[in-house]
Amino acid sequence: MGTIRVKNIRVFTNHGCLKEETQIGSDYRVDLEIKANLSNSAESDSLKDTVDYVFLNKVVRDEMSIPSKLLETVAKRILDRIFEEENLVKKATVSVSKINPPIGGDVEMVTIKMSQKRKK
Repeated sequence: MGTIRVKNIRVFTNHGCLKEETQIGSDYRVDLEIKANLSNSAESDSLKDTVDYVFLNKVVRDEMSIPSKLLETVAKRILDRIFEEENLVKKATVSVSKINPPIGGDVEMVTIKMSQKRKK
């Protein structure tokens, strides 16, 4: 088993419950960690035998571009799509952070973190 991490994917998009958030948008950070068997790719040196991090980045960007009220909804979409489209992934964890959230205080970011395992 091995781990692939894609850290600090920066996205500007329009998530939130407040009307202003969906109109003006804000900055987000996404971190993704996947667990997969990487032994075949380590031997073959072939991209087809691993989980392509270009694919992982694309999934995050695609799903983040769809406005949602809750970060949990976006995280679930990211996880679901990874498991639907990449059979090598055994477990995935995604963290979605809203930078400078409008919560009435000096807060750097709010983060939700969700994990999912492949059902056997």
